[in-house]
Amino acid sequence: MTRDDLTEKLLDIKREKGWTWAHIQAEIGGLSPILITAACLGQMKLPKAQAKRAAALFGLGEAEERLLNEAPYRGSIPQMPPTDPLIYRFYELVMVYGTTWKELIQEEFGDGIMSAIDFNMTMEREPNNKGDRVKLQMSGKFLPYKYYGNEDDVPEYGFKEP
Repeated sequence: MTRDDLTEKLLDIKREKGWTWAHIQAEIGGLSPILITAACLGQMKLPKAQAKRAAALFGLGEAEERLLNEAPYRGSIPQMPPTDPLIYRFYELVMVYGTTWKELIQEEFGDGIMSAIDFNMTMEREPNNKGDRVKLQMSGKFLPYKYYGNEDDVPEYGFKEP
């Protein structure tokens, strides 16, 4: 069985049982709801305890449980640009605001990137009388570039200089 096969199996069981992601997240527990959903969709790995809970919940075998605990090949969007309208909006956000985010992050922190590994994300519904809004909050560790081969008067990392 491949990770893609397992993802389809999990989605089939979710549909058949009429479960919500909130139900699945509560049963597996121990991690961010977003991370649990991403793991069920094949984009993250579950720690052994959560893989065991997921296997019990979905009625999986030992091999499938082990597969949930393996680091996956990430990147599930089959084509670029994405054609799903919701996913395309995120692509559009990066196209429109990507350079702005880059400039503002690097002006504040220095020469580096925001980690998507040492990272937290939350999503919530924000009531609004003009129509409820989706509120996403992302927090990633700043990772400065290392200036290798630097001489004594050159900083070792790209942190913002005073």
